[in-house]
Amino acid sequence: MLFNSYGFLFLFLPVTLIVFFALGQRQRSKKLAMAWLVVTSLFFYAWWNPAYLGIMLGSIIFNYTVGFVLSAEDSPLAKKLVLTYGIVVNLGLLGYYKYANFFVDSLNAVFGDVIFLETILLPLAISFFTFQQIAYLIDTYRGETRELNFLHYCLFVTFFPQLIAGPIVHHKEMLPQFDRDSLYSINIRRHAVGYSIFTLGLFKKVVLADGIAAYATPAFFAADSGIELTLFEAWTGALAYTLQLYFDFSGYSDMAIGLARMFGIRLPLNFNSPYKATNIVDFWRRWHMTLSRFMRDYIYIPLGGNRQGIIGGRNANLMTTMLLGGLWHGAGWNFLFWGGLHSC
Repeated sequence: MLFNSYGFLFLFLPVTLIVFFALGQRQRSKKLAMAWLVVTSLFFYAWWNPAYLGIMLGSIIFNYTVGFVLSAEDSPLAKKLVLTYGIVVNLGLLGYYKYANFFVDSLNAVFGDVIFLETILLPLAISFFTFQQIAYLIDTYRGETRELNFLHYCLFVTFFPQLIAGPIVHHKEMLPQFDRDSLYSINIRRHAVGYSIFTLGLFKKVVLADGIAAYATPAFFAADSGIELTLFEAWTGALAYTLQLYFDFSGYSDMAIGLARMFGIRLPLNFNSPYKATNIVDFWRRWHMTLSRFMRDYIYIPLGGNRQGIIGGRNANLMTTMLLGGLWHGAGWNFLFWGGLHSC
């Protein structure tokens, strides 16, 4: 179910909003309203492929349990071991579904067909909900947040506006908002702001991104087919794809932010005119800002940041961070090269 689909716009969203506020305005029904959001978010996710739902639910139960243990544990060594275990399991799950085929194909390309592996279908949004929960475990380990209520934790992970394509949010910046009583009352101004942001994102996606795709797709299809392109055709395709990529992702992020505002939740900004950037550092401060924040806070700084760190100096830490960032975007050598290029 896409944000721009008729089923979402004219059925799922209105029903979800109406029932949420109907439950929330009744005395002592905030938990019911939250539970309703969890149920509808799970339905939204399962709409794509019900088989994915079991993977996400397993991930939620596992990470909630690890977070609970981290909150209760006093021994620094035990907490570090529990955190390490949680991160390894999360990365192992992500690595299997997203990178196993890439790894096997790369080995077979070098050594011949030595390993056979069926194509593994990538569960929807696994990168987003995995990174979001890793951040939660690390924040819990640091004592910056904690969550003992399983319903609240489910809502943190599954909240449908940001579930599929972000922004990547922190537990401490989203869940406290659901405790406000005013959240469960209909607010015309708040809805107007939410609908305005959502409409802007919808325009970016449907009119701009999908319209520009008509110029980008044929050029890339021709190149893949071995058809020689003229200089004008090649540049038109490349520039069109550049704009399509931005308007598609930025539009989806705007729709997510607008949808969340309809429920009274403020999600962090994810794009800030990245093509106005004056250099590559400025670009990453403007493009997919919540991912940049995650890579800075949970990869770059723990490696040592600008100081002499685990791997080496600033350049080595930056290279490692951007290579991992490239792999996060996709399982392929082109993404690895792209990440490395952005670190230079």
